[in-house]
Amino acid sequence: MGACKTMTNPSRRALVVRGGWEGHSPVEITDLFLPFLKDAGFTVDTSDTLDVYTDAERLAATDLVVQCWTMGEVTPGQSAGLIATVRAGTGFAGWHGGVVDSFRGDLDYQRLTGGQFLMHPEGYHDHRVHIVPGHELVAGIEDFDVHTEQYWVATDPAIEVHATTVFPAGEEHGREVVMPAVWSRRYGAGRVFVNTIGHKPDDFDVPEARVLTERGLLWASR
Repeated sequence: MGACKTMTNPSRRALVVRGGWEGHSPVEITDLFLPFLKDAGFTVDTSDTLDVYTDAERLAATDLVVQCWTMGEVTPGQSAGLIATVRAGTGFAGWHGGVVDSFRGDLDYQRLTGGQFLMHPEGYHDHRVHIVPGHELVAGIEDFDVHTEQYWVATDPAIEVHATTVFPAGEEHGREVVMPAVWSRRYGAGRVFVNTIGHKPDDFDVPEARVLTERGLLWASR
């Protein structure tokens, strides 16, 4: 049975769903954002089971779902519950493999997120994140550097891209490739935010990466 605990009791409700592959430190890395959400006025619940996505009444009362669940499998009922909830207006947000390397066999889930992880070059390396101006999420943020995994993703052309990274020409691709790194989308009445940065907790020691994610959580919320 999955554990669930309430962190505080203000007006809005956030549900943090975390689990899957432990290499992405789902508990440690989501714990970084719990105080921020609480300070922003959310009651914060956590769940370590995907069965929470079948609790329609609970999800309907939730303003924001934050997911950090890498790989794993989602049942048709769990997937349908999450998707219906977002379509009805609950926000959905996450970072890195916890949101775009989840439930690889579920195409409906991939339509929700607007992107799917395909590969990353081996190990960590320095690369630059280029801001795409014009949205409130990136206001005042300039290009910044990170030392972490760089995700190659397949994305929906309907997403709104807020930051990109560049893959230099290589054997598999004969030209430089600009890759979405941070994006958002509308999904029915709901909002979805994705940041591909966040393989390890210290990725969020980079102020711009942290601020982008915090803004994304608030923007996605109902």
